[in-house]
This record gives sequence, C-alpha cells and structure tokens, in this order.
Amino acid sequence: MRFLLVLSLGIAAVLAVKQEDFKQCGQSSFCRRLKAIASRQEAAPKGAFVSPYSLGSPIDTPGASDASSWTWPMRSSLYPEIQFDLRVDVLEQGDGIVRVRVDEVGSKTPFRRYNETAKWALLDESPRLSSSAKLSSTSERSTITYGAGLSLEVQHAPFRITQLRDGRPEIVLNERSLFHMEHFRIKEQESAEELLGEGAQTVLKGGELDRSWFEEADADMFEEQWKKWRDSKPKGPEGLSIDLSFPGVQHIYGLPEHASPLSLPDTVGPNAHYTEPYRLFNVDIFEYLADSPMSLYGAIPLLHAHSSKHSVGVLDLVASDTWVDVLHTSDAVHTHWMSESGILDLLFLPGPRPDDLFSQYALLTGPTPLPPQWSTAYHQCRWNYIDEDDVLEVDQKFDEADIPLDVTWLDIEYAEEHRYFDWDQKYFADPVRMLNKVADKGRKMVAIIDPHIKRVDSFRIYTDARDLDILIKKSDGSNFEGWCWTGNSVWVDFFNPKSWEWWTRMFQFSTWKQSSPALFIWNDMNEPSVFDGPEISVPRDTIHHGGWENRDLHNINGMAFHNQTTQALIARETPNKRPFVLSRSFFAGSQRYGAIWTGDNNADWEHLHGQTAMILSNNIAGMSFCGADVGGFFGNPSTELLVRWYQAGAFAPFFRAHAHIDTRRREPYLFDEPIRGYIRDIIRLRYQMLPVWYNAFHDASLTGAAILRPQYAVFPDDERGFAIDDQYYIGSEGLLVKPVTVQGATTTQVYLSDNQPYYDYFSHRLYPAASSRTITMDTPLDKFPVLIRGGSILPIRQRVRRASPLMWQDPFTLIVALAKDGSARGQLYLDDGVGYGHERGELVWRDLAFTPKGKNGGSLSSSNKVHSEGLVGVAEVNAWAQAIGHVKVEKVVILGVDKKPASVKAGGVDLQWHYDEGVGARGKKEGGAGKLVIKNPGVSVVESWEIEVA
Repeated sequence: MRFLLVLSLGIAAVLAVKQEDFKQCGQSSFCRRLKAIASRQEAAPKGAFVSPYSLGSPIDTPGASDASSWTWPMRSSLYPEIQFDLRVDVLEQGDGIVRVRVDEVGSKTPFRRYNETAKWALLDESPRLSSSAKLSSTSERSTITYGAGLSLEVQHAPFRITQLRDGRPEIVLNERSLFHMEHFRIKEQESAEELLGEGAQTVLKGGELDRSWFEEADADMFEEQWKKWRDSKPKGPEGLSIDLSFPGVQHIYGLPEHASPLSLPDTVGPNAHYTEPYRLFNVDIFEYLADSPMSLYGAIPLLHAHSSKHSVGVLDLVASDTWVDVLHTSDAVHTHWMSESGILDLLFLPGPRPDDLFSQYALLTGPTPLPPQWSTAYHQCRWNYIDEDDVLEVDQKFDEADIPLDVTWLDIEYAEEHRYFDWDQKYFADPVRMLNKVADKGRKMVAIIDPHIKRVDSFRIYTDARDLDILIKKSDGSNFEGWCWTGNSVWVDFFNPKSWEWWTRMFQFSTWKQSSPALFIWNDMNEPSVFDGPEISVPRDTIHHGGWENRDLHNINGMAFHNQTTQALIARETPNKRPFVLSRSFFAGSQRYGAIWTGDNNADWEHLHGQTAMILSNNIAGMSFCGADVGGFFGNPSTELLVRWYQAGAFAPFFRAHAHIDTRRREPYLFDEPIRGYIRDIIRLRYQMLPVWYNAFHDASLTGAAILRPQYAVFPDDERGFAIDDQYYIGSEGLLVKPVTVQGATTTQVYLSDNQPYYDYFSHRLYPAASSRTITMDTPLDKFPVLIRGGSILPIRQRVRRASPLMWQDPFTLIVALAKDGSARGQLYLDDGVGYGHERGELVWRDLAFTPKGKNGGSLSSSNKVHSEGLVGVAEVNAWAQAIGHVKVEKVVILGVDKKPASVKAGGVDLQWHYDEGVGARGKKEGGAGKLVIKNPGVSVVESWEIEVA
C-alpha cells in the first residue's frame, strides 16, 4: 500500500506539472516594469532615449585609499533626492578583473538591498585590490588604465561604463540606457497615485516630474498575487535593470542552466528564437522542455562573449529572480538583465581568450576540486531499489554480466516515511551490513538526503532543528511549513551559522550509526522544492538569517545546503577523505562542493540531443562535474536510444544511469545480446579511459579549465566552430567526441578545425591533416565518433576490473597519436584517489612526449611534470610514488608511423614490437594508420625513461 501511494503521488506530480505552473516575465511585477523600459527605448527616436542616471566627481573609496578603488556619487533625474554610489575596483589577480558596484545610500526607509551574494559565491568576498591602476578624470568622464592595454572609461552623464582593450570597446554597461535601480519607498507615499487592477500599469507621477518616458508602476509593486499565493513584498519595489553590450561579437555563451543551444539565440527582435527571456530562478521542474529559456534547477549569472579577436566575460553577482533578454545586431550582442532585488555587483572578466576566462572565473569562485577517483566511474541509480536484497542482487548481476560498477544509489524510499537518515527497517534491516558487503568489492553507495524535514515530534532531525531555531521563517516570524515527499515539512535555514555545526554532527558515525565510510550523499529537491508553494518553491517573503527574504537569495539556497553536506562528509573521518555529494540546485561557486546533474529529463531523442549543449554550458560556467540521467529519467527508452545514451553518458564527467519509479527496469544486464554487449563495452571503455578523465579533473582543479570543452574554446580563431554544440573535447587530452543523437543514424558528420591528422579511437583509421573540414564516419549502433587529435598521448588501462579502486596497481597502455610533424605530447596524473595526500605532495605527475628524430625515428619519454610546472614541495620520490613504484607501462601503441622502424630500444635494450603497415601522419591519404606496437617495454610510471625508435 505504501509503495502504491508513493507511486500514485509520483505519477500525479508528473502529470500535474505544466508550463503554467511557472511565471512568465509579464506575470512578475518587477520583470514587467523593467522590460517596459526596453520597449520604450526601442520605440524612441534614435538618440532621444537618454539614461536619467549621472555621476559626480570620483573620490578614493573610503578605507581603500592605497588601492585601485574609486567611488562616484550617482543621481537619477527621475528622483533627484535619492542617492546612489558607484564603486569601481581593479582586482590584484586575474590580469585585469574589474568589479563594478552600485547601491542606494542614505535611504530614509529602514530597508537595504541584498549585498551578500559575493559572500557565498566568491572565494573571498573582498578580493585583494590592485595598487597599480591609474585614474584620470575630467568633468565629462573618468578613465582607469590597468593591466595589459586595458582601460575602463566611466562616462559621467549620461552614465555609461566601457571596458576597452588597446582602445577597442569590448564590454559596455548602459549603452542602451536601460540601467535602473528602483529605490526604496514607503507604500503610503504612493497612495496618491492611481493604481489600477492587478497587473495594470500607470504613469508614476511625483511632484512636477513626468517619469512616464522611462518607468511605470503597477498595482503589484507593494503586494503581489499570483494564483492562490500572496507575496507581501514588505520592502516594496526594488528591481534592478542593467544592459550589457558586447561590441564586435556574434556569439555569447553561459547563463546556465537552460535547455537551449550553447550559443545563446535571441529572445527579442526580428530573429527571436524564444518569446520569453532566459530566466535564472531555481525551480523543481518535471519533464522540462528540451529547447526553452525556462528556468531549471541551477542558476549561474555568467556570460562569455566571443569573437575571433577576443573573449570577455561578465559575472553578475545577483541571487534573486533574474530574466535576461538577448538581441544580436550586425555589430554586437546586447543583453538586458532584469532582477527582482539586490545591489549591482558586476565582475568584468577581461580574457582575452576562453582559457583565460576559465582561470579568471576560478580565481574568483574557486576551481572544481579533485573528486574521489571512484566517483568518475559508473553509477547505477533508480527510484528505487526496494530493499537490501534488491541492492545486493543488482550488485551481483553486474559481476555476472562482467560489467564494472562503482556506485549503487538509493532514492527516497530507503527512508522510513521519507525521514532522511532513518532507514526503513522493514526493507533495510541492517544497512551497515549491506554497505560493508558492497564495500568488500571496492564499491560505494549513495543515499539521498533532501532538505525537506518531516514535521513530526518523533523525528530527531525535526526536533533538533526546531529547538535550535534554525528553520526558515514565514513573513510573520513563525516557522515556514510546506508539503513535499515527507508530507508536512519544514526546511533548515543553511544561511544560519547555528545550523552548520549541527548538520556536521548529523553525519558523524557516532550520530548516524547506520552509516559507514562507504556511504555518500545526494542532495535533491534543494531549490528548494515545495509542492504546494508558488512555482513549486518557497514563497518569496519567507525569511532567512539576517532578515533577508528568500527573494534576495533564492538562487543560493541549494548551494548553501550542498556546501554544508560536503563539509559534513569531509569532517566525518580522520584523516579527512574527499567527499562526494551530488546536488540538483546550484549557483556560482557550487563547483567547490561536488557534482550536479541536469535533472528530470525525458527518454526521447530530443532530450538526448539537447543534453550535450546543457552540459557544455555548465562546463564553461565552472560546473564541470556534471552529467545527465542516462536513458532519460521519465519514460522507457527504446534499446537504440538507450545504447546511444550510454555512449553519450560515458563521455560526460558524471556518468550515472537513473530512472523514474514508474519506468521498466533497465539495468544493463537485463538486456539480451547484442544490446547488453554494446552497453557493457561502453561502460568498460569508460573504465579503460579513467586515467584520461582523471587528468582532465586534475587540470580543472588547478586552473578552472573546463573538463568538457566546446569547439570555440579549443579553437577560438575558427569562426566555423563558434556555434557547434554537439561535439566537444575532453580537457586538453586530445579526445574529440560526438554523441550520436539522431534515431536510425548509420553515419555521422564531425567537424575538424585544425590542420592536424585525427585518428578513429576504435579502428585507428587516420583522417589526414587539412584545415577546417567535415568528415563522415560510419556509426552503426555499436559505434560513435571518438577521435584522437594528432599530437596527443593517451594513458589508458586496458584491464578492467569490477570496480575502479581495484585497478590502482594495473599497468598502463600509452596510445601515441602522431601530429603531422611527427610529435605528440600528453600527461599522466596519479594520486591515491580518496584522501588529501596530494595536497602534501603525495602524487605522480608525468609529462609524456614523443619527439621526432630523423626521417622516421623518434623517442618517447617520460619526465617529471612537477618540475616543469614549478610546483613547490612535491618530491619525485614520495609516499604515493613509492606505493605504485611497481606499476609499469605494458604496451605502447604509436599511430601514424609511415614506415617500419629498424629498431626499438629502451636503455639500450631491444624491445618486443611489431608494425602494422598503413598511412602516416605526415601524408595526405586517408586510411588505416601505420601502427607500431611495443610490448612490455618494462618502464615504470613513476620514473623518467626514454624509448628510442629508429
């Protein structure tokens, strides 16, 4: 009966969720008002619509007189009595990152705008300032010079800010005069105005000023009704409108999370792809559309603008509901950002190339830390595995089918009455016994811990949180209650520091006795999802720590929960182990805390096709550790679709199969051949390539580099690749992947940008070097495009075991794909994969290189990359290097060798080898690559060595 009740609730929720459950811009008072400014600007004669905002003379920012920080008084001719301050900082790090802030000052009301987004999003909410930038000022404008050819021109009247490099404008704030910060006011002062019915608009009149040319008011400014929900809006209107233009570009990227193309299409104008702006407002949305600007589970207010000449970025530190319109013109891309609340806090990222933007963003918000190595392997999930026997049977069936598996997941049904932490003893009588049995095979488990807490006095989590007074409050100060999987629920306010130590204690093994070191955590529903709330979330006037409303910090809420769960897992063991926590909701900076996924997708071809662009968008915005539910969460995929989804999933950073409770079971071992074999081979391929993935994760942890890199980021000069979002490269490893997302496809086209040979990973077919070409590859169901870029060296492990931790002593195979000049380069990074010894120098990091010599010869070498990277405190002989000192390279495969060599030696000793005749990397013929295979060269992965080919 319990199972049927849950099943019915799940089906009802799915069927009930429609687009009308979520607002459009015109249904939000602030968006309606702010978007109307753009309509007025567009309708006005050219040059007639001029910003009402202007600046006074700059001063050194108080308290920062020795740094590159200046403040201008700002006024609006609409409300001359209202005061604002503009502050501009030039940061010490990042090659010229500029921070621009505007806030209302001296308000006669008791209100204040939310100004703490930086506290949660940035590594340091007050980054160190440069001391070398210079300011020059006239009555008309101020100019700041800094960095390599960078300058910031601040026009006083009308207000405008332009970032330039070498005199060329790259970012313009307020070019279209759409900047507007709604000032605080008391409702009674507006009572003389004629306010019409709900949603109707009227001219704002104050004294003798006519503001109708710029702004409008409506009946919802101080109180808003949507469907059955009333928003009390105690601070009244506090919207923020900004326009950002990017001259000289035709492509902008970012604003995750949306199910949209990577290069963002227009939402306004004659070529509008959508009729609504892109929305950043974290929500729980079932069966989302595969192509839509609707808000999803995460929000990162970051944009990249790119051309063949330059790349720049903008990070808008706003956490409230935000809508963004996009308009392409012949010479620029224009964006209009409309936020419900918050100060203006913008960071200009100067680039000038995509890789620079990745590192600049990571300097601000932090890189993705190295995850546990096992978390980069395969995860098997379902809502729900019923009981201990079910879990252990799934575990055993993978072994019987010779399919590797690292993690089995438990959805909400493991918990009695969905009281997370409390195992349902009827189905999981001895959770520790089950966890130990799984761990004995080198595997792990993940259990869900959602933020909604069942409101019953018999539940310790609820009574603790109630007694500590750390729950989210209603606008009247009482504890907020709502409905979710647990029934009547409450939510912890993780902005409250009192909650942090308590939440950490909940995960201690002495507290959660039915846990173990093999159990990790999944934070779902943390937007937060409230089934009976407006837009399936909490009301905007609920109150968090510090008196802030949810409207101010809504998009940070999921990250705050994710963060504290991650810190709790780190603290539960001594010495600390790396945590793994999957979150559905995220914000700028969430990459510091773990992985995310793209949410409740559908088992259809349209969603499979769209997942690549979504994952790429997350990657360029720092959320590299992400993936999509393989097979689709809702519905039953055909076997063809399922195989294609596994192929795509195996080449995403996070690789997990998941399915709804109402779907048929689809674990890989359940299928007949050849489908089972196809899926088995794909999963095994992932395990063979785990060293490649770990290399990419390591690079991301150092520099913020995207793990999956879109075409424009790898080849920023090639305009033909700027809009491509269905293929990508894995880190800097030289692997190009294009998932097959068309039903019935037997051939697939792949675009190759650079003048290098490419090699089919599976067949070793060589596609000769040529610039900017499209190749057609055969892709029957068991094949898909995976290409090795010439000039790359891939370290793989061909011996696949049932779980990845068991592979740590296995030998390596090096695949050397020669460039057209006969060279190749790669890397191999290794550490223990679970702890923090790598931070103490316990690691192995090798530089692998093939250097051509003479006409046909060359040498393959391994050297210590730690030295070349200038890392301090890392000895070549360290604890981890000693632990794996016996691990060898068992095979070397060199592709693109056009002639049979005379000899192959290491240390003067002849090695075993054979040569397969084929075409060479230097030639212009397509065909099977000439291949040199070296067997058991006897070289160690931790030592320097050289193999000579003559």
